[in-house]
Amino acid sequence: MGLKTWKKWTDWPLMMLSVMFLVAYSWEILARTHVTLCENVINAIWAAFVIDYVVSLWLADDRWRWFKRNLFALLTIALPMFRPLRLLRLLTVLHVLNRTSGMAVRGRITVYSFGAVTMLMYVGALAVYSVERGAAGSTITDFGTALWWSFVTVTTVGYGDVSPVTFQGKIIAVALMFAGIALIGIVTATLASWIVDQVNLEAGRREDAREKEVAKEAVQAAIATATTTATTETAQGKTEIELLRKEVRELTATVAGLREELERR
Repeated sequence: MGLKTWKKWTDWPLMMLSVMFLVAYSWEILARTHVTLCENVINAIWAAFVIDYVVSLWLADDRWRWFKRNLFALLTIALPMFRPLRLLRLLTVLHVLNRTSGMAVRGRITVYSFGAVTMLMYVGALAVYSVERGAAGSTITDFGTALWWSFVTVTTVGYGDVSPVTFQGKIIAVALMFAGIALIGIVTATLASWIVDQVNLEAGRREDAREKEVAKEAVQAAIATATTTATTETAQGKTEIELLRKEVRELTATVAGLREELERR
């Protein structure tokens, strides 16, 4: 079995496990019931992800190259809370992004980025709430506040009205800050790319219009030249015909004169 075949048969099951992981993790943090069951589900799913990683690495033709290209997968194993990001593969079914080649790339990157940041905000809020709700002096005591803090942290606004006091919470805050900076960079690059494409498109349209105008003028000039030449040739032809007619009349008169002279003799 090759790596492509393995991925073909495991992508959707792993995606469903990602959903189960997110549900179990959310239930454990928010509902705080059936904690042991949720932990068992999370550990079982995490083990399935580890098996998928190891098998994929074993089936890869170039293992070192595959390893370097899948450092994020390794991160999701080391930090299971980020594993729900695999759900973003569902976004590839949005065929509307494939209308043009340029938008296929920019659109997919934008969707992935916003989807990843949204998921990070939600998971980050869950994570910071789980470590902050019982800490002394914490201001993040409910999930709504955790979501608010996660949002202002990712958007790099940082009002400072609430902030984590635990070491784990600060680590989560750093991760969300980097995610926000990356989002701003991606949005800026995507917008700049779109503007450049629009400028190039408009320049191309103007160049095409100018070429068409030049071609039209060349055709009109050629038609005018041909018309002038034809008119000149027609006038010259008429002049030559008149000269020929004059010569014929003169020759006719000469012949008639010679005939009369011969008759008199």
